[in-house]
Amino acid sequence: MSEAAAAGGRGHPGGRGSRVSSGDPERQKAVNADAPRIPHLFQRIRELFVPYKRALVVTGLLVLVGAALTVLPPLLTQQAFDLGLFPPGGRPDIPVLLELVGLMVLIWVVSAALGVWQTYLTAKVGNRVMGDLRIRLFSHLQRMELAFFTRTKTGIIQSRLQNDVGGVANVLTNTVSSVLGNTVTVIAALVAMLLLSWQLTIVAVVLMPILVSVQRRVGQVRARIAGQTQESLSDMTAITQETLSVSGILLAKSFNRQSAEVARYSAENDNQISLQVRQQMSGQWFFAIVQIVLSIVPAVVYLAAGYLIAGGVDVTAGTIVAFTTVQARLMWPLLGLMRVGLDLQTSGALFARIFEYLDLKPAITDRADAVPLPASAAAGRVAFDDVSFVYPDGEPSNPTLDGVSFTIEPGQFAAFVGPSGAGKTTVSYLVPRLYEATSGRVLVDGRDVRDVTHESLVDRLGIVSQETYLFHATIEENLRYARPDATAEELADAARRANIHERIMSFPEGYRTVVGERGYRLSGGEKQRIAIARVLLKDPAVLILDEATSALDSISERVVQEALDEAASGRTTIAIAHRLSTIVDADVIFVVDHGRIVESGTHAELLARQGAYSRLYEQQLSTV
Repeated sequence: MSEAAAAGGRGHPGGRGSRVSSGDPERQKAVNADAPRIPHLFQRIRELFVPYKRALVVTGLLVLVGAALTVLPPLLTQQAFDLGLFPPGGRPDIPVLLELVGLMVLIWVVSAALGVWQTYLTAKVGNRVMGDLRIRLFSHLQRMELAFFTRTKTGIIQSRLQNDVGGVANVLTNTVSSVLGNTVTVIAALVAMLLLSWQLTIVAVVLMPILVSVQRRVGQVRARIAGQTQESLSDMTAITQETLSVSGILLAKSFNRQSAEVARYSAENDNQISLQVRQQMSGQWFFAIVQIVLSIVPAVVYLAAGYLIAGGVDVTAGTIVAFTTVQARLMWPLLGLMRVGLDLQTSGALFARIFEYLDLKPAITDRADAVPLPASAAAGRVAFDDVSFVYPDGEPSNPTLDGVSFTIEPGQFAAFVGPSGAGKTTVSYLVPRLYEATSGRVLVDGRDVRDVTHESLVDRLGIVSQETYLFHATIEENLRYARPDATAEELADAARRANIHERIMSFPEGYRTVVGERGYRLSGGEKQRIAIARVLLKDPAVLILDEATSALDSISERVVQEALDEAASGRTTIAIAHRLSTIVDADVIFVVDHGRIVESGTHAELLARQGAYSRLYEQQLSTV
């Protein structure tokens, strides 16, 4: 995988100062709360709820009814004071009091029941939307080209899926009902206050515009901190993924770097703590002032009522009690609206990060007129027609492949050899369109790979790479990844052809043996043979072997090579070879050097020419 390393793996991934390449939006810009972006952002958030319109309508009705009901008790309180406790006759009117108190109790019971129903609906819709968003993001990432993943840390991608989507959960589940309910409650409370006394209402709300203006400024600060917090979480997730994987732990232990890794994680953890504290504290003084203002309003109302009464305005005791009760009902919804406003501005930074990934355009997609690759009697012909290729971060003046042309006939075993970095692996990347040729044409069965659907192209191909990947699952589950509907007999047959069946059956659990993360419970040769069995289950027309035995010892190599020979039988095979001893029987050998094919022919023909291949062969013989 040398060319892959050259394309996207430059630089040590660790360290606080390390950065992925400029192609990763994670580092392209800091997320901010620019006002011009907010309306567009909220429009996109609103579109997430479109599939759940019916549930939202029901929720809205419940919120409206529930909010309206909460304003009635204070008005009934006025009636209880003025008509029940202190009627014009002077003596309490018990029947009127019973009627009013019973009505108030009924209202609260109905409000509580509506609240439970509303909570269920909002939780269901919010979590559905969050789940849809997570699946949409995961699906979009699956369509991204290989180059995106070679330049982006896996932990950072995981953070977008987990931390960022999880960070907006509260907004998605509570915002709609909270905004609607609090808005209706505030409006209803203001109407009730105006009906009771417009003069006292002016006194109660005179400071509200100032508080709203300050709230907006606080929200912008919190949004910036939220963006920095999520970026720090991404770094922590990346460190965790890198250092706590089996490979990372082995590396740290091999170089005695555990304490250094702990220090690196600790430094980012301290940064995260600082940001979390800043995020929690931002706006706290604002809310403290708001709470003080809203709390002293009743006392100011009493003072204002005294002046009004002294000035000859008719204000009853029931009106004052009812007004302060309604004002109390106004205080918490208004505070809730301000908190929701801050949450929306804060979550806007997280949504911006999520949409940033969703807005990435895959570099390799099917054309609008792409057609499935048809079945053909000549299935397996592969050709390059004057193909040149430059990696996304490479220099155009120094292409990895430069004007490469060749044809491999159906059923042929073709090997590509050459020094490290010559461009061999890149050939294996261009056939399945893991990368797009910069110029020229890559043909499979006479069709330009850009003119056929990617799905049908990949169905025609099978790949066995040097770095075998197995899931942390059973051997059976790893094999079924190629064909989920394969029978037990088909699994065993593929394993026999890959020289691994007997070894599998020697395990106590047989095919139900769990292989561990990345197959670490198995030897390198065992992993390779399972990978070969997996490809055999797929039964591709074209088999690509990317240095599949270069990391094995001589004994394992011999066993795996026998399995590879079985896999290659009867199908077109493209072998990227490091050890020339594995390809001496190839039908055709292409020698690649500095991105060009400098020689081609059989093993015997190339040795006879005494050229580049002969020199490579002699070098390897001298090191044996």
